[in-house]
Amino acid sequence: MVDEPAKRFEMTRARRVLNAALSGFVKYGMCPPDTYLLTTRGRRTGFLRTVPINLVDNDDGRFLVAPYGEVDWVHNIRRDGFATLRQGGWIELVSVRELEAEEAGPVLRDYVDHPRALVVAPYFDAPPDAPGEAFAAEADRHPVFEIVRSTTVRI
Repeated sequence: MVDEPAKRFEMTRARRVLNAALSGFVKYGMCPPDTYLLTTRGRRTGFLRTVPINLVDNDDGRFLVAPYGEVDWVHNIRRDGFATLRQGGWIELVSVRELEAEEAGPVLRDYVDHPRALVVAPYFDAPPDAPGEAFAAEADRHPVFEIVRSTTVRI
């Protein structure tokens, strides 16, 4: 294995097009069960911002993971503490809390130990088979939020 540093996320035109296409599928419910549209209120403008996101749903709860680091939605959700998740004709209003590194390590490991690792693994220093401590060390670069309360509405 080559010992290279993790990639740094950059929003490119191709990524925007891909996100827009994926968002259309998620909006109509034609997506994997763990894919949602996350909508947060912009911390500076107040405009609503929507991005496709994958949740981690395990025995410990449901979690939002920022595989690309501290991107805009992370700053927005830290400020407000709530967001909406949409999939198909359902919208879920969620409240979140940010996890400490020790709590986030196992969630990050679950996130990378999934077929989505083909896309997100280059942004992590720890490989999928690394021990939990390696993922806990990455928690400062990949914030994890636990969904603590939610209300689902049909639209």
